[in-house]
Amino acid sequence: MADQPASPNPTPPRLGRERKTIVAMIRLYCRLQHGSEEAASCDDCRQLEDYALARLDRCPFGESKPTCARCPIHCYKPAMRERIRAVMRFSGPRMMLRHPLLALRHQVDSIRSSAERDVPPSQRTSGR
Repeated sequence: MADQPASPNPTPPRLGRERKTIVAMIRLYCRLQHGSEEAASCDDCRQLEDYALARLDRCPFGESKPTCARCPIHCYKPAMRERIRAVMRFSGPRMMLRHPLLALRHQVDSIRSSAERDVPPSQRTSGR
């Protein structure tokens, strides 16, 4: 069995968590609001999921991306932004019960990104 070549642009861990979190939130919303199956979403929610993942892939902040609520750039179209806000409003409180590790890591990332933003660029360190 041959080894798979490494992908040229592997997803950084932080963005990988963001992807998992947004997919989990959309699927939770769709399952409880639209009655979809556990692993599948309805067409509208699948469209929103594809759009959200595309926005993450094109995020200019990359690995240092803040959480969406703390982001200075609003990259979503207004209609899609309202849809994702509805999903987050509904799914956010339920994530601690359904996906506690993702929810906790998202909260830690949110706190960390706001703390990093408060540090002047001249005092930031590149490593952790």
